[in-house]
Amino acid sequence: MSDPEIVVSAPGKVILFGEHAVVYGRKAIAASLDLRTQLKIHLIPDSTAVTLELPDISLSNTWQVADLAAAQPTGNVDVKNPSPPSDKYLAALHRLAGTDTDHTDTRTLALLAFLYMYTSIHHTTVRKCPAGRFHAASQLPPGAGLGSSAAYCTALAAGLLTMCNVISRPEGKTWSKEDLEVINAWAFQGEKLIHGNPSGIDNSVSTFGDAISFKSGKISPFESVAALKILLVNTKGPRSTKVLVQGVRDRYNRLPAIMEPILDSIEEISCTCERVLLELGGSPVDGQENTQGKNYQILEELVDICQCLLNALGVGHPSLDQVSSITAKHGLHSKLTGAGGGGCALVLLRPDTAPDVIDKVTAELRDCGYDVWETSIGATGVSQHSQPK
Repeated sequence: MSDPEIVVSAPGKVILFGEHAVVYGRKAIAASLDLRTQLKIHLIPDSTAVTLELPDISLSNTWQVADLAAAQPTGNVDVKNPSPPSDKYLAALHRLAGTDTDHTDTRTLALLAFLYMYTSIHHTTVRKCPAGRFHAASQLPPGAGLGSSAAYCTALAAGLLTMCNVISRPEGKTWSKEDLEVINAWAFQGEKLIHGNPSGIDNSVSTFGDAISFKSGKISPFESVAALKILLVNTKGPRSTKVLVQGVRDRYNRLPAIMEPILDSIEEISCTCERVLLELGGSPVDGQENTQGKNYQILEELVDICQCLLNALGVGHPSLDQVSSITAKHGLHSKLTGAGGGGCALVLLRPDTAPDVIDKVTAELRDCGYDVWETSIGATGVSQHSQPK
């Protein structure tokens, strides 16, 4: 087996502010998370087989290239502007995956995303997709609302499009803006296969990195963003995003006059966060008073207020209350991130937070059975990590 022809990675994402309110046309802020999914593509000379390995979900499948080539997209496919598979094409992908159209488990969806990208790109390029081994491993827990599927789809798109010369191999770590747009378009189609009707936030953050604002379908990247340190806590509490969203809708329908001001307040938090992050991420001006401490204080207040408002929407959970209680005891501030009802929380860390405080909080949270990572937001988007030899 040869050395890896290409190694790429893509970051996960975290919602800073705006959860649930974004469903009602309010602004949300999302940022890339420095926990990544890495894809290694090994070419195997003279091989006729393609293997996909996803050890995080105990999946390994092998196909013959000829069998993959037989699954052809219906109609014309624009390699730089992909479209969803037709029902006939999707049925062919299910047959390759060894499943029927009723299967929507994690393994099946991961297979479909790979097979869709491989076969579609294979049929729209002069240089066909290679035989070999595709090995993807992630630091992101699946199903935790941290964009694990988007990081997977983004890494797949970047690797396949580069291998097939649809986009140029970057001289450094990342691609041109034009090529990133193509990667993002394919990643979005993969996300649609997995999630049905995604917003496009996760794949955009995974592709471009840094942070974005999102409102009424419009995604706006930040010009610069501070790389904030956080603790990310996975309470591992089972929850259904669909059920939580419907619960907020039911409460809104019962109490619209009360819910509207809550949603407006959450949007104001998002807008304030955007201003603060841009200021923290900007270049210092000579003679300007150092406002870093003030901005971190504002962010901490936003975290506390937003957590209370999200509880008022009905998406809190005792496990998230426990995270808030433990972190507050040590002078830290935390909120849920994502759908709520369990799931994940983020804990804001000031640059001068003492290491022993971080260690104590981490130990207490892990004693509760939670997973904890010390990481940062504002990470680089999809990246290449090695050149072919």
